[in-house]
Amino acid sequence: MLAVTLSAGPSTAEPTATSDVPLALTPPMGWNNWAHYMCDIDERKVVANADALVSTGLAAKGYDTVTVDDCWMEKQRDTAGNLVVDTAKFPHGMAWLGQYLHARGLKFGIYQDAGHLTCERYPGSGTPDGGGQDNFARDARLFASWKVDYVKMDGCNMWVPPGLTKEQAYRQAYEAVARALRDTGRPMVLSASAPAYFQQGEWGGPDWHRVLGWVGNTGQLWREGKDIKVYKPSAPATSRWSSVLGNYGYNRWLTRYSGPGNWNDPDFLIAGAPGLTDAESRSQVALWAMMAAPFILSSDVGGLTPAGLAALGNTDLIALDQDPMGRQGAVVSAGQAFDVLVRPLANGDRAVAVLNRSAAALDVSVPLADVGLPSCTVTAKDLWTGRSTEVSEALTGRVGAHETAVWRLTPHGCAEPVPTGQLTGDGARCADGQNTTGVGAVVLLPCTGGSDQRWVLEPDRTLRLDGECLSAGEDGAVELAACVGGDGDGGQEGRRWTALRNGTLVEDVSGLCLEAPAPATPPAADGSAPRLRLARCGDHQVNQAWALPV
Repeated sequence: MLAVTLSAGPSTAEPTATSDVPLALTPPMGWNNWAHYMCDIDERKVVANADALVSTGLAAKGYDTVTVDDCWMEKQRDTAGNLVVDTAKFPHGMAWLGQYLHARGLKFGIYQDAGHLTCERYPGSGTPDGGGQDNFARDARLFASWKVDYVKMDGCNMWVPPGLTKEQAYRQAYEAVARALRDTGRPMVLSASAPAYFQQGEWGGPDWHRVLGWVGNTGQLWREGKDIKVYKPSAPATSRWSSVLGNYGYNRWLTRYSGPGNWNDPDFLIAGAPGLTDAESRSQVALWAMMAAPFILSSDVGGLTPAGLAALGNTDLIALDQDPMGRQGAVVSAGQAFDVLVRPLANGDRAVAVLNRSAAALDVSVPLADVGLPSCTVTAKDLWTGRSTEVSEALTGRVGAHETAVWRLTPHGCAEPVPTGQLTGDGARCADGQNTTGVGAVVLLPCTGGSDQRWVLEPDRTLRLDGECLSAGEDGAVELAACVGGDGDGGQEGRRWTALRNGTLVEDVSGLCLEAPAPATPPAADGSAPRLRLARCGDHQVNQAWALPV
C-alpha cells in the first residue's frame, strides 16, 4: 500500500491512465446536458448551450468541454457492430458536432456505458449479458475518429461473469475502457462512474472504498456517488438544495484520493438553475471549489440567473478550484449547523470556507490557530466581495442562511502550516479526547467543532490534542498520553502514525490500525462511549478509514 506522512499531501495515481500525455492536471470544466435535459437532447440544444458558454464569457474562463450524455444513439448497432447516431436528434452527426465545438475553441465530450446497455437502455460498450465480445476498442476508435476529447463512461447494466465479484467485474471493465482509449492514440479524458455503483451512504462500504482505491488508475475523474437532483419542467420550483448537500456530504471525506490528474466528482454544478436560491448557488460553487471538484455545468446556460452566472464566473473561485497543487480541501471542524473547510494552495496560501447549513444567519469566528496558522498574521481576501483585510486572531463575519463564506489567506512571516482539526471516522463521527469516561480515553462522538476534537498532525507523525499524544495503550485501547521529548525527538514509540491512501492510520510499532468502535447498543447508562482501539488492519474496513485535516 502507498503510505504518506501525516503532514504531506496524498499520493495519487499517475495521471496517464488513458494517454501517454498527462490529462486533466486541473479539474475539468464545461457543460453536460443530463441534469437539465436528460434524454430530451438534440443538436440544437447542444449547440445553443455551447454558444451560450462563449457568449456569457464562461468558456473564456475555462468552461470549455461540452459533453452529450445518454440517448444520443439509436437502439441498435449497425451490421458492422458500430454505434449509430440518432440523426433525428443530431442530423449533422457527431463528427460535425465535434468540428463545430472545436471551431469555437471548445472540446467535445461523449457518453457511453461500461455495461452492455446504457442507463436508458441504449447499446453499451461492455460485455453482453451472459458473456461475449465487448465493444470497448470499437467504440473508442469511433470516438477518436469523431475527435472526441472527453468520455463519460457510466456503469449501468454491468454483466458479472461467474467467479468474479461485482467489484472485480467493474475493475476489469474500466481497465479495458482505459486501455481501449489509450490504444487509439488520441488523448481522451475519462470520467469513470464506477464508484457511484457501490456507494452505501455517506461513509460508504468496503467495496466502495476498494473501487475508490483503483479507479484513479483508469480515469482522471470519477463520480463516486448519487446523481445531483435533475430539473423537472413540471415542477421547476422544487428545491434541489438537499441534493447539493448530499453530494457534498459524501465527497467531503475523500481528500486523500484527489490530486493532479485524479479528481473526486460530486456531480454537476446546478448553480443559477431552477431549484437553488442565489445563496445556495453561491454555496455550491464555493464548496465545489474547496473540494477541487470538476466544474461541469448541467443547466440551460442561456437561462442562468444573474447571481448564478456571477458565482460561476467568479475568477477567484475558479482560480481556487483550478489551483495547480490539486489538493482537495478537508473539513476541519463541523457541527449540526456548520462546516469549516481548509484547503492548502500551491503558492503557500490557504483557503478557508464556512458553510452555514441552517435557515438562519450565523455569526462566525474561526481562529487562525484552528486552521493551522497559529501565531500568524494573514491577508484575508473575501472571495465574494473581493475585499482584503489584515487578520492576526480570527476570521469573523456573518454568514447568511445556506451561504458559504470563502477567504483566501496569504500568510506573512508565518511558520509552516500545521494540519489542525477533527479526525473523522466511521459514520462521520469525530475522535474525541476530553468528553470521555476514564483519564486519557479517546472515543468517537458526534462532531461538534469543540476543542476536544481539535487534533494537530505534527511533522514527527504524532497526533496531538491539547499537547498530549494519541498513543497505544493497554489491551489494544488507544489513549492520550504525554508525548516523549519534543517535536522530532526519536522517542515517540507507540505514538507515531502512518496514514495510508486507503484511509487507515497505522501505529508504527505494532503495525495495527486505528479502529472506530460501533455505537453502544443500548447506550451506556453513564453516557460514556466505547473507546477507540487498535486492531489488525482489515481489507477496506469502513471502521478503519479516517479523514484527516490538511
